[in-house]
Formats: sequence, structure tokens, C-alpha cells
Amino acid sequence: MIENLLPPQVAAVETTCDRMDVVLFPEEEAQIAGAVDKRRREFTTARWCARRAMGQLGLPAVPVLPGTRGAPRWQPSVVGSITHCAGYRAAALARTSDVAAIGIDAEPNQPLPEGVLESIGLPRERAWVRELQRTTPQVAWDRLLFSMKESVYKAWYPLRKRPLEFEDALITVDPRQGTFQARLLLGPAERRDGDPLGFEGRWSAVNGVVLSAIAVPALVPAAPAAEWTRAGAPHRELVGSAR
Repeated sequence: MIENLLPPQVAAVETTCDRMDVVLFPEEEAQIAGAVDKRRREFTTARWCARRAMGQLGLPAVPVLPGTRGAPRWQPSVVGSITHCAGYRAAALARTSDVAAIGIDAEPNQPLPEGVLESIGLPRERAWVRELQRTTPQVAWDRLLFSMKESVYKAWYPLRKRPLEFEDALITVDPRQGTFQARLLLGPAERRDGDPLGFEGRWSAVNGVVLSAIAVPALVPAAPAAEWTRAGAPHRELVGSAR
């Protein structure tokens, strides 16, 4: 599922079964010493996914440890993202020569608890969520909005090492094309030169899971817009020249 949302330069591995036969690196084992079974399964299987993705890129397996705010710390030549929810784990990695940042997020295709949409969604977002819940109820659009905002955060944080709040990104969705756009709403005092103005990504709702994914292309020489822009990557007018 996840590989269909990402460009071919990204190595994506997913599983719906926990892989407890994985031998963790000592540094990884230290991170979950004394963890409850649920946390151990999530952590271990996500590392299994990450190692397989490293192998697809021709890289040796190395420890994947949580860094600031829990973001995975990757080896210098790699960017990536990890996600897990009930019954689903995934990792997506790419070389920094191809991709500047990746954000993926998986959530159960179930409505958010009462009141959560109001705390994460801007008025315009809540409007399209409620309309799509009426017309296309097989997708938990409120949960998908949450997933998209998580993907935005995961793509943003490695680029700028600064947090985003839920209200800092305005999400619009194309329910037919399976795409979404995120416009960052940072004020002048919060924005720095070269900050992206937004991201573009893809989403799906399959097998009881909603998924969202963003892959930010690495800086490349200027090219005609028709060649530079493709599904799953930011449009030039959204992201600008610095990534």
C-alpha cells in the first residue's frame, strides 16, 4: 500500500504482522528495556521494516534510535520516516541525493474520539471533513486529516528542526485523485528564509488503515514545471527553491 504513495526513489516496507524474530542492536534494545509488550512489538517490527528498506537501498543495517521529539535518527546519507498503528507497521527511506525529507503516517480507518477534530482541524478543514463524511462515509476523513497533519510534521521537522502545531498547516484534499496539499501558515516571526511554503502528498484508505505520505524532492537544477512536478512531490510554487 505505502509504496504506491511514494516516488520510486523511496524504499518502502510495510507489514501487518509483528516480527519478533528480529535481533535488535544493543543501542535499540536499551531504548525499550522494560517496555510493555505493545511498545516492544511496535518498536521491533518498525526496525525490521527499516532494515529491509536499507537493504533495498544497498545499505547495511544500522541502529535506528529516536532523536529529538522522537524522530528517528538516520545515517547521514539517508532520510526516512516510520509509522505504526494497530495491525500495521511501515518504514520509508531514501538517499539524501534523491529526497530531502519523508513523512508517512498510518492510522486506523475509524473516526476520531469526540471533540478531537475540533482540536486539530481548522474551520475550512472541518468543513470538508464533514462534507466528505456525508458523501463518502467509508473513509474516516477526520482520522485521515489527523494522519496528513502527522505526515506534514514528520516531513517538516527534519528539514527545519522546529515544531509545528496542528493549526500551522491548512490541509486540502482531493478525494478522487488521492492527493492532498498542505499550506504552512507560519507568520513572519516564525518563518525563516528558505522555509517551504507547503507540501503535497498522497493518501489511501485500504484494509482498515488510512495512510498519508509526503516525499520532498532533493534540490535539483531548474527544469520546466511539467518535468519537475509529479504526484507525491511538492509543486514548485508551494515549496520554492530550498528543500
